[in-house]
Amino acid sequence: MNKVVLIGRLTRDPELRYTGNNTAVATFSLAVNRNFSNQQGEREADFINIVVWRKQAENVKNYLSQGSQVAVEGRIQTRTYDDNNGQRRYVTEVVADNVEFLGSKNSSNNSNNMNASNKEAGPTPYDFGDAPEPKGTDVDSNPFADFGANIEISDDELPF
Repeated sequence: MNKVVLIGRLTRDPELRYTGNNTAVATFSLAVNRNFSNQQGEREADFINIVVWRKQAENVKNYLSQGSQVAVEGRIQTRTYDDNNGQRRYVTEVVADNVEFLGSKNSSNNSNNMNASNKEAGPTPYDFGDAPEPKGTDVDSNPFADFGANIEISDDELPF
């Protein structure tokens, strides 16, 4: 079985390309924190290359940027190619079957501030700064305009 599930933050904006038969493919790198600290007491991260195809590739390009938090489900793939010098190169990457948008850079900064009172919560090994403003305010044209915002739900509003 070849199954991978990762949660992390984009280390750079996704790159979108199209194949010869016009199939969308996006690539990005994901920083994933390790579950343990090194000998100096610091938490380290792994940087994993992700490839996503078709409509999901276009959505990744349109709605994610450096620092966005995502969950990726997919499989590990290793491929080879010959570089310009004729040297054989090996590439290991995750081919994503599903990319879930978990939060923006702003929501991560807010959650880090809330966790600051917890003595075990330390700084992450990477800091991405503030998120860009949403590209639109019309929810009909941009279904992710309020992505990451809190939603208040009351039992009084339920139809049953």
